[in-house]
Amino acid sequence: MTTTIIYSTLLLTLLLSIGLFFFIKASVKDRTQAVRLISEQPQEALFAQFQQYFTQRSYRVASVDATQNEVTFVGFVRPSWFMAIFLTLLAAVGILSLVLVLSILFPNLAIGFLGLELLSPIAGVFYWQKAGRQEQVSLKFEDVLSEETQVVQSAIAVTAHRDELAALQQALGLKPDDEVREASPLTKPVPTT
Repeated sequence: MTTTIIYSTLLLTLLLSIGLFFFIKASVKDRTQAVRLISEQPQEALFAQFQQYFTQRSYRVASVDATQNEVTFVGFVRPSWFMAIFLTLLAAVGILSLVLVLSILFPNLAIGFLGLELLSPIAGVFYWQKAGRQEQVSLKFEDVLSEETQVVQSAIAVTAHRDELAALQQALGLKPDDEVREASPLTKPVPTT
């Protein structure tokens, strides 16, 4: 092999290592999103469904603001064993690739470079420590008027982790709000129980 090929391979391996670093770092990034969901059920029935759903998922009611029709649920989200192991394996393969290229460039230090492989579990530990955290789900209930049917529906502004939003939509059969205008101001407060 020529030195040009070896150095270009080293450069590509370093670039891939940088990408791997940012991938591991992004695994614990906060992915909170806000969406507005529509239901044809009244607010009281929806609130009961939300409370049951979040109780089953080990959330608890943290606060209720009846004047603003807002409810906040709080729960601890556990890190995933699969993701911790997956990130550790990715780091091991990435470091092994770098060690291989460095061993070709510096054959006298090849055994020493293998010691870098001991750093791979740091990725899993990093994920495990940062991913387990308190998550907050905020709900705001309001009445809206459907443009198509001219029927008052319930709209819920939900702020939560994107995975939680997807599970919530599927479990309760809620539709995302496309084109809905607000109805008259809310007159029904959120139940406080």
